[in-house]
Amino acid sequence: MDMHSAIRSVARGVNLDREQMNSIMRIVMQGDATPAQIGAFLTALHIKGETVDELTAAAIVMREFAAAVSVRSDKVVDTVGTGGDAAGLFNISTTCALVAAAAGITVAKHGNRAATGKSGSADVLEAAGVYIGLTPDQVGETIDHVGIGFMFAPTHHGATRHAVGPRREIGVRTIFNLLGPLTNPAAARWQLVGVYEQRWLRPLAEAFGNLGSIHTLVVSSSDGLDEISIADSTPVCEFYKGELSEFVISPEDYGIERQALSSIKVESASESLALIHSALSGEKGPAYDMVALNAGATLYAADVVISVGDGVDRARAVLDAGDALSKLEELASYTQRFR
Repeated sequence: MDMHSAIRSVARGVNLDREQMNSIMRIVMQGDATPAQIGAFLTALHIKGETVDELTAAAIVMREFAAAVSVRSDKVVDTVGTGGDAAGLFNISTTCALVAAAAGITVAKHGNRAATGKSGSADVLEAAGVYIGLTPDQVGETIDHVGIGFMFAPTHHGATRHAVGPRREIGVRTIFNLLGPLTNPAAARWQLVGVYEQRWLRPLAEAFGNLGSIHTLVVSSSDGLDEISIADSTPVCEFYKGELSEFVISPEDYGIERQALSSIKVESASESLALIHSALSGEKGPAYDMVALNAGATLYAADVVISVGDGVDRARAVLDAGDALSKLEELASYTQRFR
């Protein structure tokens, strides 16, 4: 299938099968489509609505073009969100990744700079002294030695540069907003994933299953976060060993009082880092509760506990001991050697 045929098809509301989507994604990633064609295709696909098969095929191609990261562990975990919720909160998934690593899990954190928010994972880690300009081999070495490493998306997904201009100019969410979590360069197969709209819970979980994941929780809170919220309930779609199920996480079920999010909104990476330090130091409050809840779900998705509740208890123990703060300092120190 060529770009003209693909644009005509999706503009008429016709879904592409995996083979067709595979062909189109290769054309885009190889730089063989014009910016106008890419923009038209992404817009038409957005209006039609991306299917699980289209997501799966696009992710397979994007993974193929990625600069992969090799690690010794056979269990690799990621905590990642699609972004796009415009809530302006501190970097919760990044903080949870540190808690998971401090609990002994191998974490390959995939992320980028801020797009719609005030502080992306790359921004806050840089503010914390982490060097993010690592090669794939250096990231792998860091993960093996520290238990956690950060994979800066532009370094690993250089072929997506052809779509950057059209995506910026059309100004709507596209399939690429959903592909980030699906294309971890270290091939993580255990993950907690946040998505900006609840309609994507099941399709994204299905796509993870198609891509070989073992245990994945896809979350989207009722108050619009791509996180588990302490202010409202959070529907979850769980993929576990070939089966999909759905449940709801309510903060009060884990001893957390529902509370406003205003105190954990930030305007910069430095403000985000201050909240991260407070939570990782065991200082009780909304940031601590937000991290405990989301990190608890991460530990459950990583199969180191048998329930979200057990995960929250273990996350609190890590936070209270200051182990995750030490892990952040270790990560910063280790990555500086590569400058």
